Amino acid sequence: MPAFAQVQTHPSADQIINSLKPTGPLTSGTRGIRPAAPGAATAPAAAPASGGTAVAASGKPAVAAAPAKPPSINLVVQFELGSAELTPDAMRTLDELGRALISPALAAYRFRIEGHTDTVGTPEYNKNLSNLRAAATARYLESKFGVAASRLETVGMGDTALLVATPPQTPESRNRRVQVINIGA
Repeated sequence: MPAFAQVQTHPSADQIINSLKPTGPLTSGTRGIRPAAPGAATAPAAAPASGGTAVAASGKPAVAAAPAKPPSINLVVQFELGSAELTPDAMRTLDELGRALISPALAAYRFRIEGHTDTVGTPEYNKNLSNLRAAATARYLESKFGVAASRLETVGMGDTALLVATPPQTPESRNRRVQVINIGA
C-alpha cells in the first residue's frame, strides 16, 4: 500500500506551491526514450550476454535509478454527504489551490486531481462518487481561476488508496480527500 503525506486541512497557496513545485526533473514513470540534456555525458550499457546482466561502459552492472516520486499534496476538500457538491469549507481550500495553480511557479505544469473516499458504501459507488468529486474540483478551478482544462486530469480512486487503513464500512474523514499530483509540463 502506498504511503501518502498527511492530509492538509487549510494550507496556504504558498504551502501548496512548495508541495507541488518540483525540485528536479519530473518523470512520467513510463518506459521510453528520453533525449539527454545537451552536453550531458552518458555511458552506454553493453548488451547482456545470453541472459546476463546489462553492464555499463565502466564494467560495473548497470543499475536503473528509481524514478523520483512526483510532487503532490493531500487536501481535505469537504463535500456534502454522499454528493459531489462543494461545501463553503471546500471552496476555501480550493481557493488556495487555485491561487497556487495560476502562480508563475506552477503555471507551466499539469496536475492530476485524484478523488478519494472512505470505505463506507460499495467499491463501485465509491469509485463513481470519487470521479464526480474530482471532476467538481476541476470545474471549480476552471471556472473561478481560469485554470485550463488541459492542465487538469481527473481520476476517481474510490477507496483503493486509503490514507488510513480501515475495515469495510468505516467512516474515516482523513480518507475522504483530494490528492493533487504534479504530472509535469
